[in-house]
Amino acid sequence: MSIASLLHGGPDETGAAPHDFSTNGNALGACPAAVAAVRAADATHYPDPRYTALRERLAAFHGVDAGRIVIAASASEFIHRISAAVSRDGGRKVWLPMHSYGDYERAAQAWGLQVSRAPAPHDGAALHWCCEPSSPLGQAQDDLALHAQVGSTCVLDMAYAPLRLEGRASLDAAQRDRVWQLWTPNKAMGLTGIRAAYAIAPDDAAAAPLMQRLEQLAPSWPLGTHGVALLETWTGDEAQAWLAQSLQTLRIWKSQQRALCESLGWQCLPSDANFFCARTDIPYPRLATALRADGIKLRDCASFGLPGHVRLGVLPPQSQQALKQAWTRAAACTED
Repeated sequence: MSIASLLHGGPDETGAAPHDFSTNGNALGACPAAVAAVRAADATHYPDPRYTALRERLAAFHGVDAGRIVIAASASEFIHRISAAVSRDGGRKVWLPMHSYGDYERAAQAWGLQVSRAPAPHDGAALHWCCEPSSPLGQAQDDLALHAQVGSTCVLDMAYAPLRLEGRASLDAAQRDRVWQLWTPNKAMGLTGIRAAYAIAPDDAAAAPLMQRLEQLAPSWPLGTHGVALLETWTGDEAQAWLAQSLQTLRIWKSQQRALCESLGWQCLPSDANFFCARTDIPYPRLATALRADGIKLRDCASFGLPGHVRLGVLPPQSQQALKQAWTRAAACTED
């Protein structure tokens, strides 16, 4: 199956799994401050179509000029929109990491852009996609500093930066100012069902034409009032304090989960994020149906170009034990 297929973690046609390891939202649940803000949002009126206050709040949070903020309906919406903008402006080639989120390639194909994937050289690509911590591995992005120096458009997907549990970012603030930064706080806030994102344009006058093109391609009101409420709350002290506390718990759970997976005979790969990949002792597709019946869902990594591996979001100890029991049961059935 192509990595450009419509495979995602999370709920499927049967609903949400009770122990869903296939998605990477914050396993502590929803941030209380964000939930309160969403519930209090006034959905009887349109938001400001220019999102003036929201842009200023996001800009102050990141210490940048408000003119650099691009509001997006979701990360996927921005991925498609900037791919369209690059194509409309004459771009012909997109460079992707060896393993990456499938929407990068889907958007490129939709707009007729040729896809080049690492380890192929990135020279000549009009659009570079990077992600750190990376997806699906949760690791540092190779040669990220080199991508930040190229003259073409480089987007750094920051989806998992707020959920970093180990390691450190490869780029400093000055280097990040040379790339587009794509932020999706709904994962960190534990509210993945609310689609809301934003990008920060490079601090470079050369980015102005692409900014203008992105605005031209944007739908009216890409965010509703609930998305606005989520992003506004994300920048506040209460939400950030809750997030910092949740990371401490996630570090403990991650250590326990890796140990449990290794006890099953799995080979766990290194990761800096709130998820990791592992090569299972039995191919996951053989057990997926039985596991789903027991309330367990993992993310098969074949669509990421990693056959034989699964990706697991870090979940609480109760879910970890449910995984161990269900896997052991299903594996035993394959031996009968």
